Formats: sequence, structure tokens, C-alpha cells
Amino acid sequence: MFSNNFLPYYETICLNFTMDISVLHQGIWPESPSFKDEGIGKIPSRWKGVCMEAHDFKKSNCNRKLIGARYYNKKDPKGSPRDFNGHGTHTASTAAGVIVNNASYYGLAKGTARGGSPSARIAAYKACSGEGCSGGTLLKAIDDAIKDGVDIISISIGFSSEFLSEYLSDPIAIGAFHAEQRGVMVVCSAGNEGPDHYTVVNTAPWIFTVAASNIDRNFQSTVVLGNGKAYKGVGINFSNLTRSTMFSLVFGEDVAAKKTTKSEARNCYPGSLDNKKVAGKIVICANDDQNLTRKMKKLILQDAGAMGMILIEKEHLDAPFDAGLFPFTEVGNLEGLQILKYIKSTKKPTATILPTTVVSRYRPAPIVASFSSRGPSSLTENILKPDVMAPGVSILAAFIPEKENVPIGKKPSMFGIQSGTSMACPHVSGAAAFIKSVHGGWSPSMIKSALMTTATTYNNMRKPVTNSSNYISNPHEMGVGEINPLKALNPGLVFETNVKDYINFLCYFGYSNKDIRKMCKTNVTCPRASKSLISNINYPSISIEKLKRKQKAKVITRTVTNVGSLNATYIAKVHAPEGLVVKVIPNKLVFSESVQRITYKVSFSGNKARGGYNFGSLTWLDRRHYVHTVFAVQVE
Repeated sequence: MFSNNFLPYYETICLNFTMDISVLHQGIWPESPSFKDEGIGKIPSRWKGVCMEAHDFKKSNCNRKLIGARYYNKKDPKGSPRDFNGHGTHTASTAAGVIVNNASYYGLAKGTARGGSPSARIAAYKACSGEGCSGGTLLKAIDDAIKDGVDIISISIGFSSEFLSEYLSDPIAIGAFHAEQRGVMVVCSAGNEGPDHYTVVNTAPWIFTVAASNIDRNFQSTVVLGNGKAYKGVGINFSNLTRSTMFSLVFGEDVAAKKTTKSEARNCYPGSLDNKKVAGKIVICANDDQNLTRKMKKLILQDAGAMGMILIEKEHLDAPFDAGLFPFTEVGNLEGLQILKYIKSTKKPTATILPTTVVSRYRPAPIVASFSSRGPSSLTENILKPDVMAPGVSILAAFIPEKENVPIGKKPSMFGIQSGTSMACPHVSGAAAFIKSVHGGWSPSMIKSALMTTATTYNNMRKPVTNSSNYISNPHEMGVGEINPLKALNPGLVFETNVKDYINFLCYFGYSNKDIRKMCKTNVTCPRASKSLISNINYPSISIEKLKRKQKAKVITRTVTNVGSLNATYIAKVHAPEGLVVKVIPNKLVFSESVQRITYKVSFSGNKARGGYNFGSLTWLDRRHYVHTVFAVQVE
């Protein structure tokens, strides 16, 4: 049904599974203090998993916290459940790491580290290697996790949107469907190909798809020029430079190698710089071409003997680059122009780059991360993706103790700072486990609904959440908003979506009875197929791919289940853009002991609406709850 070849992926892999939480990834570092089992009770008898041994991994590495570890490249003599790049360890501890006091990354972000659900147990499934991911191995890892007895599967994996497969050819979507059939929730990262639209991945409606945001902390690295002016940049570096340690300052295009274009040199391309003119100097590089990573530019300058790098980023400064001991900072276009102006104003320009300092209570936060993949989905625009947003920028969590770039006098850190939707995903997995621990009988769709309908769309300045370009964010960027796990414990109403709904989705998408039966192992008779019917799947958000101005009103049906007080009355409140007429029937929902599920209809008319996507919200209010849903309607 899908290719078993090694497939490219958008970032390092982490598949995290939980028993309470399960993680699918590139392994785990069991010695991390985040995986200690002090105070954790016996492993439940329902757990059927194993702790596989390897040349560097013993059964004793597992405990009452890390209860399982599998790997799949058994033919490789170096095969092991052990993490080799930190990604799996970071995501697993973000989801369910225990409380660790005085955690930091060489003194940065110092505080108490804890996962979203510190009491949850972890099982690690190393499904991928440095070469990539086999589709067959991914599916086997998910199915193993289900059989082992996990409750939640956290998957920080996603193939590039350029290689996006349809649902029944996608091993993650197939495995997640199997999980849904067994009542196991699957949470996935949305991808790191933003800010372009149509880049979101892991978009099956039975998958909980997570976008990334920043948090109220930033890492500042300041440039001080020879004229005394200072410009604040973003980045992580542990250099020993001070204000009194000045070096010659040059722009890449001014120190170009022979037969090199200025465009290549200004962007510090490989082989574009004259090493003799670079050695011993701080070099300014532009970032016009996003294909050349910050890490590559840094290595190029280090090899040339440069003393540091100032990177000019025209648009997005939200994910600090960790340059280790190499002096580095990233400045915006305005600051960059001032620094370049200074170079031209003097015969001997000089500068220094100060070590990183932490900026606490950073505002605004949250912001949609620039790298976070955007919707709508290229497979179907009738399901709104991503679903929610969670912290994914500069996240401190457990890491492998790397021996490179260790500051003088320090031991390798057991924690690291990482950015990506891979980091956002386990925040939601941990939140889901937290809710599951309180509401053990809730289904995956109920937990998903609770986290979606209680999400916030406001930042710490009490203003609407924005994106990295400082525009108000929309649901194709952040889903319904930033999760709020505490509010999600008491959502009032939930939208239940069951396996039958998902089978109907596959029918409406156009799959045959035979293909669906082959995947879900059950008898299927599809109703009449029409992709427009996908919008009627009982989902906590609404998306309509096509609403023609002259057509009759489009009517969408939803059913809510009361999980709050038995007797409750909710009133509908609609926020719609000008010209889009939205009506709710009925606009009052009255629940009682005998009535706990109610169906309502929402009609959309776009006679006078602007063309393109129109975004708005429908909120159900009683005296205690604020059940927030969003809609995206494309008017033609």
C-alpha cells in the first residue's frame, strides 16, 4: 500500500510513545535525570512491551519510568534503542519527563524542567535511523506500540509536503487509524516548511496535528561596533568575547574569492570567500537564500578562520541558532543595514559579539513560529489543519551529553535547547496524557476536542496572536489556537468523532470499499461519495473548500456532547468577517439529565463576502464555559 523505501523527512525523527505516553523517534538516552523512576509505582500488568538489549543498551536501562525500548535496524551491528542525536530524548522528556530542579543549558534557561505529564510512563520506539525512515518500519513501530498497551502515541516525524502521500499510502496515517480503532490517541507534528501555505503534513482527521509557537523567553546575543553602538540580535553562543575584545569587521561580498559573484559571497556560499581576507575577522553574511542553513554558513566561516558571524535575516528571527563556542548573532534587516552603513563610514570597522543572555517575560508570546508549516492541507481543504498550536521554539529539555562545543570548565550538558514542530508535538502529547489521567474514560476525540475548544487566541499582551511577520494569525497557521491544558480539564462540551466518521471520510475522499476494508480490517459499505461531504465530519472545527457566491447557503451539521453540569444552557456567539452570513440553528442548546447530546446546524452564505478564505469563530457560552470553534470558508 505504501513504499517501503527510505523516505526523506523534514527534520530529525522522533516517534514518542506513552503508556501513558509512547514516543516514536530515533532513540532515547536512559541515563537522563528526566527518566528517573523515584516515587513511581509498579508497572501496570497490562503493559506487554519489552526493553530490547543492544551493545550499548541493557534491560537495566529501563525502569518504572522508561518501561520499554525497541529498535528495528537489527541487522546493523550498531543498532540500539539509544539516542544518537538528542532528538528522541528531548521530545520524550518534553512529553513526560519527571521534575528536575536546576536544569539548564550551560546556565541558560535555568529553572525546573518537567514534562507535560511527569507521572506518565514512557516507551521509546526507535523507528528511524540517520538515513531516514522505512514506511514498513514506521507502521510496525506504531502497531507494536498499540499491542504493547500504550495510551498515547507521540510522533515528531513528518515527510516533506513535496512527497506527501494520500492517506492509504501514508504509513503514519495508516498506523494512526489502527491506533484510533483501539482507542489510542496519535499526536503528530505539523512540519517545518512554513511560512508557505499548503505545507502542513500529518493531516488525517484521526491525527492530532500540532503547529509551533514561541514562548515568553528569548536568547539575545548583542553586537557592539567600534563606534560604541550596540545592536541586539538573536542566537546562542558561549564565546568569551567582551566589549573590549574588538576584531576587524567585513561584509561577505567585500571579501569575495576570485571568480565569485557578489551574490554568492554576500550569502557566504561554500568557496565564495577569500580565506585570507576572512581569517581573524568577524564576517557579515546575508541570508537571502534559505537553502543554505545557518549551520553551514557557520562551518564555512570556521574553516576559513573567521572570529565570528553576524547573519542578516530579512524577515524571521524567532528560532535562535545554537552556534556553540563560535561568536554568532542574527539581526534583522534594519539592524543589518545600520551595521553595513557603519562599515562604509570608516576605514577600519571593528566589532565584537557578546555571549548570549536570557530575555525573560518576552513579549509578545505566543507567536506562530515562522518555520511552522501552514494549511490548508493539499490533500483536502474540507478538514482544517493544523489543529492546535503549542510551544516549539527554544524548548529546554533532556538531551544527550555532547562532547563538542562544551564551554571551558563545564561538563557536557544533560539538557539542550531545540526548536521545531517536533518540540510542539510532545507538549500536546503530555497535555493529552494529563487529561487522560483525570478523565480515564474519555476517547481520543473527546480529549482532542477538549484541547481544541479551550485553546486561546490571545497573547501575553492581551492582543490577538500574531505570526512572525506581525500580522494577526489565522487558523491555517495556528489551528484553533494555543493549548490550555488546565481549561481543557473542564471543556463543558465536546465533539465526538468515531471510527465510523473516519471511514465515511475515506469514502467521501473517494476510496473504494475494497481499499478501505484492506486498511481497517472491517466490512465497509460507502455512502455516496462527494468530497464536499467531508465538511460534515463531526470535527471540532469547520472548513469549507469551496463556497460559491451565487449558490444556496452551505449547511454544516455538528453534534456536541455535554461533559459538564447535567443541566446547562449554551448560547451561540458568532464572529464572522464582513459579507459572510453565518447562522446557527438552534442558537440555544439546552441540556438536561435526559438530553446530553444535541445536534445543530451552521449555514454559510457568501453572496457579499470577499474572495478567498474567510475566517471566523462560533463560540458556545454558558455561565462557566467558553466552547470555542473556528471556521475557514473559501468563497469563489
